[in-house]
Amino acid sequence: MCLAVPGRVLDIEERDGTRMANVDFGGVVKEVCLEYLPDLQVGEYAIVHVGFALQRLDEESARQTLELFNTLGLLQEEFGDPWELAAEAGGAPWPAEDEAAQEARQ
Repeated sequence: MCLAVPGRVLDIEERDGTRMANVDFGGVVKEVCLEYLPDLQVGEYAIVHVGFALQRLDEESARQTLELFNTLGLLQEEFGDPWELAAEAGGAPWPAEDEAAQEARQ
């Protein structure tokens, strides 16, 4: 699944003529292109899809959406380590965990 996820702009820079930002998605920071929202500022929220900020969003809506996505496990699905997800799907812990850590996760 590919989600449009709300994120908060941490910083903005121009790189090779393209406006780019580091965006925080509830603890996961990714690089995002801001060309579709040229007036977006640091501290504001936007909905991001496949690395492009598409629409400005108010802070409360962004927080509620991130909380819901997190509760449903969609943030892990969208941003999680693909190797970790594959290992878990196959029933193996990632990275190798001791028995206590495995039991705590279950």
